Parts: sequence; structure tokens; C-alpha cells
Amino acid sequence: MYLDYFGLSAKPFQLTPDHRFLYLSPAHKKAVAYLRYGLTQAEGFIVVTGNIGTGKSTLVRNLFATIDTTALTAAQLVTTQLDDLELLGLISSAFKLPYSNLSKTELLSQFESFLISEQTAGRRVLLVIDEAQNLPIRTIEELRMLSNFEVDNRPLLQCFLLGQKEFRITLGSPQLEQFRQRVIASTDLRALNQTETTEYIYHRLKLCGWNNNPTIEESCFTAIQGFTDGVPRRINLLLDRVLLFLCLEELTKVDDAVISAVIEELQAETYVP
Repeated sequence: MYLDYFGLSAKPFQLTPDHRFLYLSPAHKKAVAYLRYGLTQAEGFIVVTGNIGTGKSTLVRNLFATIDTTALTAAQLVTTQLDDLELLGLISSAFKLPYSNLSKTELLSQFESFLISEQTAGRRVLLVIDEAQNLPIRTIEELRMLSNFEVDNRPLLQCFLLGQKEFRITLGSPQLEQFRQRVIASTDLRALNQTETTEYIYHRLKLCGWNNNPTIEESCFTAIQGFTDGVPRRINLLLDRVLLFLCLEELTKVDDAVISAVIEELQAETYVP
């Protein structure tokens, strides 16, 4: 609605994760480096945690957009509360293998055959699991067992786990000592600080052809940081509504009054704290 009004080529603050808008704060740059390091190691687990809305899903989409599919077969799962058999079924489905009415033994045998066939074809296999904080300990142990598949001492499966901060508490469980020994790198995404929030906003606007319309008063960024706590998803929610507000009110400047008005609107809606 407001794209034509501001001459933008796309929505700069859409809520759907889009790897093209990835902003590399120091924390996000570190996470990307760890994921790429993991790919070069071709073994073990990489763990990335962060609070809701800090950009974990965008990192995954960026990863999938940049991998060489001729050398790597990758699949992603977004988990709920899964037991070990359900996990094996979902993994099979993600890699386009049959899974209905198969026993655990059959699923494991089939998956091992798949891994060997990929290795023979010169491709490595990567499994990315998002929302990993929902995995029960028994299911995490099942992932460790899957990582034992190897040929000539070379692992056949690598796994990246992304989850909310509470996943670190789960990983600290005494039952997961052997799993922790397989984690080759781990990092935590934090929210953006004031400077990063400002850079993030300009970064996304410029990618959409922003040419200083609307203008943004520098004082606004303090209020934006205060309301969003530097969480990218909350920044997107607020700024998308700011652009809509300006369009409806036929304004072309973001100032403190506009930010305050939109914050009041959002706070009046039950789904915003």
C-alpha cells in the first residue's frame, strides 16, 4: 500500500524471514562464520541460540541460499515435541524418503543407505533443525546416534541446531555429556544495540530503493530501541506500521510524534506487550 507512496521497490520491514535482507551485526556475522566453518569441517554439531525474533530463521535461509547443492544435500526441520521415532520419520520426509508404516529399524537402515549413496555420489548431507529447544533429551540423543554413521572414518551426516536460549539449559543436562562432546562450535545471537538498530533500519530501507523518503529524525532511534529492545522482528513490526501510518496520514517524515502514535496503537493491540 505504501510502496508507491514512498517509491520503494519492496517492503523493507516484512515479518517473513528473507535472506536478502540479512544484516550482519557482529553477533550475526559470528553466527554465519560458525555455520560456514561447520560446513568446512563436515562433522559434528553447530549450535546457534537466540531469543525469539533475533534472526535465526533468516540465518538458515541465508545458508540455504548460498550452499552448493551439487556438493551438499541439505534439509531443514522445524520441530515440535518429537520422540525419536517421529524425528526419524520427519528426517526421512525432509530428504524425500518413504517413512509411512516403517519401523524404527527400517527407518534407520533406509537412512544409512541414503547417506552412503550420497557419499558415493560425492555429496555430503546436512540436517538443519530449527526450534531445537522443543527436542526432548531422548530425541537429541537419537541425533547423536545418527551422527555415528560413517564410512572410512568419515562422518556421513552433519547437523546444525538452532533454538531459543533455553536450549542451552537442555544441552547442560548430565545425560547429554556425549552429545556436548560432538558440538564443534556454539554461539548465541543477541539483540541489536542502539547503533546496530539504526544501521539495521537504514540497511533494509536502502535495499528497497529508499531515497530519503520518508526522512527520519535521528531522535526517533532512541524511542525505536526502547520499544523493540533491538529485536529485529519487533523492529520490523514497528517500522512497517510506521510506514503505513505515514502513508495513511499523508506524511513524509518520521519524527518522535509519529513513533509515539504508532507505539500507542501497537500497545493497544492485545498481541503486543
